[in-house]
Amino acid sequence: MILILTWGSIQIQVTLSGFLNGESAWSKAQKQAVVDLTAYAETGEPLQLERFRANYQLLLSDGAARDAIADGRYDPTQVRVAMERGRIMPEATSGILLMLRCCTNAPYMREAIRAWRAADSVLRELDPIAHELQQAYATGSPDIAWISHQVTRIYAVNERIDPLTHRFPVAVAEGADRLGRALFCCVLLAASIALALWLRMATRALQRIRGTEERFSLLFDSAADAIIMTDDSGLILGANQTAQQWTGLPLLVLDGVAMSRLFVPIVHRSDGAIVGQLLGANGISRIVEMRESSARWGAQRVVQSILRDITERVTLEKQQRIASEALAGIAEGVIFSDAKRYVTRVNTAHIHMTGFTAKALEGVRFDEIRALPDGSPIPDSVWATLDQRGNWSGEVVSRRHDGSRYPELLSISIIRDAEGNVEHYVAIINDVSEAKAHERALRHLATHDSLTDLINRKEFERCCEQAISAAKGRNSMFAVLFIDLDAFKAVNDSYTHAVGDRLLVSVASRIRSEVGGRGIVGRIGGDEFTVLLPDLYSREATSRIANRLLAALAKPIQIDEHELALGASIGIACYPLDGSDVPTLITNADAAMYAAKTEERNAYRFFGPRMQADVRRRAAFAAELRNAIANDEFYLAYQPTVDMRTENIIGVEALVRWKHPLRGVVSPVDFIPMAERIGLIRRIDQWVLRTALKQLRAWDIAGLPSIRLAVNVSASWFGQPKFMDEIRILLTEFRVAPGRLMLEITEGTILRLGDDMERALHQLHNLGVRLAIDDFGTGYSSLSYLKLQSISHLKIDKSFIAGLATDKADYAIVQAALALCKQLGLQPVAEGIETREQHGVLLGSGCVEGQGYLYSRPVEPQVIEGMLLPDIQVNS
Repeated sequence: MILILTWGSIQIQVTLSGFLNGESAWSKAQKQAVVDLTAYAETGEPLQLERFRANYQLLLSDGAARDAIADGRYDPTQVRVAMERGRIMPEATSGILLMLRCCTNAPYMREAIRAWRAADSVLRELDPIAHELQQAYATGSPDIAWISHQVTRIYAVNERIDPLTHRFPVAVAEGADRLGRALFCCVLLAASIALALWLRMATRALQRIRGTEERFSLLFDSAADAIIMTDDSGLILGANQTAQQWTGLPLLVLDGVAMSRLFVPIVHRSDGAIVGQLLGANGISRIVEMRESSARWGAQRVVQSILRDITERVTLEKQQRIASEALAGIAEGVIFSDAKRYVTRVNTAHIHMTGFTAKALEGVRFDEIRALPDGSPIPDSVWATLDQRGNWSGEVVSRRHDGSRYPELLSISIIRDAEGNVEHYVAIINDVSEAKAHERALRHLATHDSLTDLINRKEFERCCEQAISAAKGRNSMFAVLFIDLDAFKAVNDSYTHAVGDRLLVSVASRIRSEVGGRGIVGRIGGDEFTVLLPDLYSREATSRIANRLLAALAKPIQIDEHELALGASIGIACYPLDGSDVPTLITNADAAMYAAKTEERNAYRFFGPRMQADVRRRAAFAAELRNAIANDEFYLAYQPTVDMRTENIIGVEALVRWKHPLRGVVSPVDFIPMAERIGLIRRIDQWVLRTALKQLRAWDIAGLPSIRLAVNVSASWFGQPKFMDEIRILLTEFRVAPGRLMLEITEGTILRLGDDMERALHQLHNLGVRLAIDDFGTGYSSLSYLKLQSISHLKIDKSFIAGLATDKADYAIVQAALALCKQLGLQPVAEGIETREQHGVLLGSGCVEGQGYLYSRPVEPQVIEGMLLPDIQVNS
């Protein structure tokens, strides 16, 4: 019923559209006929008349068709042709025929037909006007007034037609509206009845479906596995709660997402399952196993994917694989045993380490082939500790398959079952043979001198402690000998460190050979050796050994092509007479050695009471020297270097002085050797350079002439790895150009530093710092270092300048030095010039730089400032 009523409504709408479409075409034709006839009346053009006739015939044919249909006597073909000529839609033809045949007397339709017919009768008045105009133009040109009259007639007809043409569509539309409303009410009533019936049936069906869906949804969402439904193209159609939780996306977001964006396949298994990664929120993924099957949702074919989380299983398999590979690949041996300690499994490292395979150890307890380091079996206390703590480790001695034994570090752990009973033992073994040997080597290095392989100071002191304990128990005595080589420094300076080191090795060998098994020999530093002679009952026995040592050390030693001869000074201190503790004994033996070296050399002395004062004096002097820097007791004096041609100052040499609060000014000759002996010389060097550069910067700020600064540097500082960095930092800090700084080093320093010296000199040269050889001619040198380009100045020692005018030898040496400087491109600087005669000889020989009392003694900075002023002479 609803469909029929709906169809009827649609047909009415189509028919109405047909009427309105035909009316529109009829109205256009009517208006065009009026326009064409008016144009013909004004112009007389035959074409305009033909157009009028065509439109007029169209209008008459529409009326004729209408009347024929209304009377019921019509030719359907002719009617259809007329409707096509009136541009009526073919779909509306049947409806229009029905309306014209059956509904001409219906409300609104009657009014529309009446208006249509009235318009036709008025329209026919145009045809006589057209005939009159045609006849008039056929006989000639009509009068203009007459033509105007005819046009007025045409306009009058048109004005009468317009209201009628408007009345027709209004009436049709109103009728269609009323009919449509009636049909709509019928449709609405029928639809309401149908909806009520449908709702009742649908409610019953939905109740049955909802029950089924709830059961399915409960099973779907409560599944522990993720279930995802996709279409053939892989787009997600649905997913259960587990899938939403794993992906971190609600169903609304998942709907329409490509499955490939969430699941990344890794392995396609032969059983059809796919192992891959399911991507989740925040970049978290999990390993899943996916199985797919086809299903249908109504008419749609879907793919059901069931994904099972196998992360734990994969992790466990990975851990098992890693554990298995690690067990096979680790360097430590691993033993698995049962609760009774019988071996069940071993790894590859165990086989390589012991030679025992698991099969070879069948029926063998792993503790049976091991023992404690003293050879005793592993005690029950080990198993008791294991039972309490769960693990035990310690050092044992193990037996290899070939019967040999080796030290082993054994670590045992327990694996228990759920009830806490011992299920397995796991033992990890390490062969510590190499570690033991390495430990012994490290212990040897820690207690022995690396050059001579004698025991070092710390180990020697430990041996002395043991000797004191033994002597106390036996009420005996022992002696400590302190040996210092004579003239070793001269040999070291002359033949480099390498020769000096080989000489020390030979000396150590001779001392060890003479002492033999009667004592212990050590080297405590530089060229200083010590000997411990235990179990002595007289000083005479010590004297005999000391004499043999002096005789052995006095013999020449052959080092390559060099035959070196030197002696030694030996100091002896006896326990308990000369000291009851180790530091006192070594200190007193050192004091006795110092006395032997001072008094005679190549001799020995026993410690005596009078030496105690010397020891204390030197100890006090060393302590005071250590406090001198902290107490700001050092100061610098500056001795000018002049251009001997003009006697103008071109530089100064910074010389350190010590103003002792009680002793007054202490000469560098007294405190520099002590500073070198106690390791303080490097700090003094650093203080001197910093203070001198600071003073040079102050002179620059004061506007004094730019001069050169010379500073003496010891081998102790020059040989340090950070020496160059410290020089560079100080120059930068005080804004002094490198070319204004000249470092003075002795020949002995160059030779003492050996191969590293050339590298250090080259770095200084690249930095721009000048380098001078100080006290030239007083050392033991091969002069090969003079070929180095980094050396710029050569300072001729004052010992040669003093006899320059009277001693031919001094004169010859100075002339040779000056000639050498000229040939090598070095700048000579004469030291210790005190007379005009010396000044004249040197200047005449080509030496233009000099320093000495003739020009100025070392003076305070304020005096230098006065000398640098342009109105004061240098020699004032």
